[in-house]
Amino acid sequence: METDQVLIVGAGPTGLTLAIDLARQGIPVRIIDKADEFFAGSRGDGIQPRTLEVFDDLGVLDAIHAASTQTPVMRAYFGGEFVAERRMAEPVEPTPAIPYPNLRVLGQSRTEAILRDRLAEFGVRVELGTALAAFEQDATGVTATLVDNAGTETVRAAYLVGADGGRSTVRKTLGIPFEGSTDESIRMLLGDVRADALDHDCGYWFAASAERPMEGIALSPLPGGRQFQFAAPLDDDAEPTLETLQEFVDRYSGRTDIVLTDLTWVTVWRPNIRLAQRFRQDRVFLAGDAAHVHPPTGGQGMNTGIQDAYNLGWKLAAALRGDESHLDSYESERRTVAARVLGISAELLDKLVDGDEDAMHRGAETQQLDISYRTERGPLVAGDRAPDAPLKDASGHPVRLFDLFRGPQATLLIFGESDELPAESDVRTYRVIRPGISSTGRYVVDIDGHAFDGYAAVDGTVIEVRPDGYIARRGDVSSKNTAVS
Repeated sequence: METDQVLIVGAGPTGLTLAIDLARQGIPVRIIDKADEFFAGSRGDGIQPRTLEVFDDLGVLDAIHAASTQTPVMRAYFGGEFVAERRMAEPVEPTPAIPYPNLRVLGQSRTEAILRDRLAEFGVRVELGTALAAFEQDATGVTATLVDNAGTETVRAAYLVGADGGRSTVRKTLGIPFEGSTDESIRMLLGDVRADALDHDCGYWFAASAERPMEGIALSPLPGGRQFQFAAPLDDDAEPTLETLQEFVDRYSGRTDIVLTDLTWVTVWRPNIRLAQRFRQDRVFLAGDAAHVHPPTGGQGMNTGIQDAYNLGWKLAAALRGDESHLDSYESERRTVAARVLGISAELLDKLVDGDEDAMHRGAETQQLDISYRTERGPLVAGDRAPDAPLKDASGHPVRLFDLFRGPQATLLIFGESDELPAESDVRTYRVIRPGISSTGRYVVDIDGHAFDGYAAVDGTVIEVRPDGYIARRGDVSSKNTAVS
C-alpha cells in the first residue's frame, strides 16, 4: 500500500480544490465520493473575489469567467406591485491591488465540473460510489477502509482530509463536536427551476411586503441556460415539489402567466450554523462544510471551504517533503476565519428575517479579501493578503505580481537596489525596481509605483509571499532573518 498519498473524502468544491493543489505539486492523491452521480444543483452559486484569485492561481479562472455572469439586477415586487431594481452589490472597477473585485455567479455543479476538468489534466479523477467505511491512524499514516460496488479496499495514506459535508463521516468518526444550532422555526426551499415568462437577464423578488420579506419567493438567473435558482418559504405541511413552488409564485407575484417547469434540484434548508471544535486530529483534517456550516446569506460557505483547501494544500505538500512545521497553523488560521465568517452570515440572516432595509446589500465584508492571519500591527504585515500590482519584466513585457506568485511555491520580493542578497534558498526570488534603474538577475520594474505603494515598501524591503498568497514575513536585506528555508 502507498504511504505517501493524501486521501480526500468528498468531491465538492473544497475537496476538488485541495486535490488540484496537491496534484499540481506531484503529490499522489485520491479523491472519493460516496455519491453515485455528480451533484447537479446550483447551491453555492456566488464566487467571491478572493476565491477568484485562488482560481487564477489554480489555472481555472478563464473557464470560470467564461461560464459565469456578474451579479444580476433584482426586480423587487411587494404585494404584486413593482417597487425598485437593485443589486446586492454594484460592480466596481478593478484596481492595481485587486484585479477581480466583483462577485461572479455560477451554479455550483458547473464550478465543480470546471474543477474536475482541471484535476483530470493532472491524471486524477473522482472515484464516485466510493464510501469511507472506517479509518485508523498511527504515527506514520492513516489506514482507511473504502467500500464501492466492487467490494472493500484497504488503503494507506500519509494524511486523510474530510471534505465530506455537514454530515461528515470523518468528523463523526473522530468524535469532534459540531458546535452551534439549527433553527427549526424557519424552513426554506432552495432549488433550480425554469420560468420562461420571466426575463432571464435579471432576477425577481416577489414578497408580501417590505416588512415581511421572508414571506415571498426570490428567483435569480443562472448562467448557461434558462433556469433560475429559487428560494421560498416552506410551510410545515408543504412538500418540496414543483406544485408547491407554483403556489408560491402565484400567491406572491400576483401574476398568472408565470409557469414553472423543469425542477432539476430542490432541497429543504434550515438555518444551520455550526463550527467544529477542532479542524485537525493528528493526521486527519477537516475542511469545508465538514468543519463549518453556514446559512446561504452572504455566499460564504463554498468560498470559505475552497480557501480552507488552498490554505491546507501547500502545508500538506511541505509536510510530505519533510517539513511538518506549517501543519499546526491550519487549524489556528482557518478556524478563526470560519468563526468570523459564520458571524457575518448569521448577521445577514437576522437582517433578512427582521426585514431590515439593507438586508439584501452585500459589502466588502463578504468578499473575503480582508481575511488576514496577522498577529501584529502595521500597514501590511505577515498574515495579510499579498496584493497584486502591474509590472514589466526584464524584456519590457507587462506582467503582474500575481503572475510571479502563480504556482505552488513561495516567492521572495526584494524591493529596490541593494548589494546585499538573502542567503541561498529554494524560494523563487525577484527584485522589484523602479523605472530607470538597471539591474541584473531576475527582476521586474514597478512602472507606476503600485508595488512599492501596495506593500508599503522602501529600498531594501524584503517580502516573502506564501504559496497561498499571504505574506509569510517582511523584513529588509540587512536582516539576518531574511533567508527562507
